[in-house]
Amino acid sequence: MDYIIFILAMSALIYGADFIIKESEKIALHFDISHFVIGATLVAFGTSLPEMAASMVASFHGKTDMAVANVVGSVTFNIALVLGIVFMIAKEMKPQRDLFNLDSAWVVVPLLVFYIMIQDGVIGRFDALLFLLMMVSYIIFLFTSEKEELELEIDETLVKEKFKWTPSIVLLGIGFILTIGGANFVVESGTDIAHSLGVSEWIIGLFLVSLGTSLPELVVSVVAVKKGNAEMSIGNIIGSNVANFSMVLGGSALIEPLRVHLEAVHFDILIMAAASLTLLFILANKLYNKAGGIFLLTILALFIEHSL
Repeated sequence: MDYIIFILAMSALIYGADFIIKESEKIALHFDISHFVIGATLVAFGTSLPEMAASMVASFHGKTDMAVANVVGSVTFNIALVLGIVFMIAKEMKPQRDLFNLDSAWVVVPLLVFYIMIQDGVIGRFDALLFLLMMVSYIIFLFTSEKEELELEIDETLVKEKFKWTPSIVLLGIGFILTIGGANFVVESGTDIAHSLGVSEWIIGLFLVSLGTSLPELVVSVVAVKKGNAEMSIGNIIGSNVANFSMVLGGSALIEPLRVHLEAVHFDILIMAAASLTLLFILANKLYNKAGGIFLLTILALFIEHSL
């Protein structure tokens, strides 16, 4: 029964996030906010809503291992799985934006800040505030960088739809209910599954929860590939990972300080760092092709092999 509840709760979590993203886009378009702002904020951060909901609920219930593992696993899956698949199936990727010069710092700096913070074994409330300030910094960066090169694909049907407040507010409410409710059941059923299988909550968070909450990023990226905008998925993943470190960990640590047993989870954090550095190498050498995809999927294989 726990497995059925977990699958249904994960579906509610993802569909809820999708409702929130689409309705937020409609509201932004109604107020004539640029596609750049919508894409670089609502889409990238919106796809991180499942991670945020799951980690914050886990933190609220005192399951801090699961909250941190969800972020570590999500960042790893976002890079190694999602971008690995994108690079393997994309026919041609020639981003106009200089991703290495403009965006590479946002691949590395959040990771370094995270690693420094966990050296004392806890991400406290002061650390949480620093993470949230990083989010503010990233938003300022997005607004001041080259906007025309960051514009992401927006569903054109949303542009053509006549905006109505009542349906949007109702659907937003449904989205938040599904996301928060789904997250609560994901954490509870995931914990029960971990106990029944005799594995730790860290492993459940690292794989089941983080893989499930990474599905929105995967869907957005695959759709971008089909529309010939595969390069846009790189910006989406970078933005989502910044949100994972800053908003997800920051919000969770504000609720309850997050304890990290560094020795026990050292390899998983090392794999996350390896995936991030591999992405940095790909950006520097413009390996937006099958070679880059193979590099990332190799990291993913090591991650899965060691953890199972």
